[in-house]
Amino acid sequence: MSEQPSQPRKINLRPTSGTKFISPQGTPAIRDGIKVTNISEIPDAERKPKWLRVKAPSGARYQEIVEIVQSHKLSTVCAESKCPNIAECWGRGTATLMLMGSVCTRACKFCSVSTGNPQGWLDPMEPHNVADAVALMGLKYVVLTSVDRDDLADGGAAHYAACVKAIHQRMPQTAVEALTPDFQGRHECVATVLDAGLATYAQNMETVRRLTHPVRDIRASYDQTLDVLRFAKEYAPQTVTKTSLMVGLGETDEEIEETLRDIRAANVDVVTLGQYMRPTKNHLPVARFVTPEQFKGYRELALAMGFVEAVAGPFVRSSYRAERVLEHNNVGLSEDVLDGIRDSAAASLRC
Repeated sequence: MSEQPSQPRKINLRPTSGTKFISPQGTPAIRDGIKVTNISEIPDAERKPKWLRVKAPSGARYQEIVEIVQSHKLSTVCAESKCPNIAECWGRGTATLMLMGSVCTRACKFCSVSTGNPQGWLDPMEPHNVADAVALMGLKYVVLTSVDRDDLADGGAAHYAACVKAIHQRMPQTAVEALTPDFQGRHECVATVLDAGLATYAQNMETVRRLTHPVRDIRASYDQTLDVLRFAKEYAPQTVTKTSLMVGLGETDEEIEETLRDIRAANVDVVTLGQYMRPTKNHLPVARFVTPEQFKGYRELALAMGFVEAVAGPFVRSSYRAERVLEHNNVGLSEDVLDGIRDSAAASLRC
């Protein structure tokens, strides 16, 4: 009896969320960062309101940015974190570039960046490629962020600095914002990035003290992030410092106020507040959807505390319209836009 030829093995080029896969750099990782658990069975507290619905990304400028990012083998937090603003930002020719690959050593339960251990892998061409991409995009302001790299002795601080310096060499007039990991609280690593020359230094609080765990990875800390931000301002007082909060994870307004006071006590200049939106069913469910009017109230509260600027709105993320953050107008979220969102919100609540 003749032996039947074996069938070619099917390769899963896009594994489902929560399953294991091998990254392009050969790193075993979990797609979207979080494995399947009983959290997957817990629904959001309510249906997504109309004002939080966005169109699929499209447009010539969006496609141009996609091609630049892909051709230079770059990752973006816009795509990896499933940001709802990707169509708007890329359509305007701005992007937040994510350094050191697309696999994070941490597994925060709000974040859809894949999780694994890159075991020291770095792309030596990344500083050049980042600078080249920034030049091709013609950016006057660029945000650099990264995955956490606890596998590296310095958390990737020197690589971060090399990317900032490469941008300055190629585009001297381009201002750089760095949204960094916490570097496990090591001040010398924070200083390495600041010494490269930044317009803005950011490290995100993400949530209130009570919810820091389980929302953030166990290696992250509410007080550690505050300490990093405090040190950054002390070390480089001319650099704008910034942090971000998500709301809708179960925090109270009293806890938000307490967190804002803690952040301001660390001499942080700018705070942003946006709606948490569940990236996959394996991530934490949404506890509430905050209305545009409530966001307006949070902004007014923060400004009254003395923040240089507070940016707040349903779609606001740390790097959203970052180049406009010091215009003192909620990054251009004009009253007519807010009125339109409020109208949609009211209509949604009536349904």
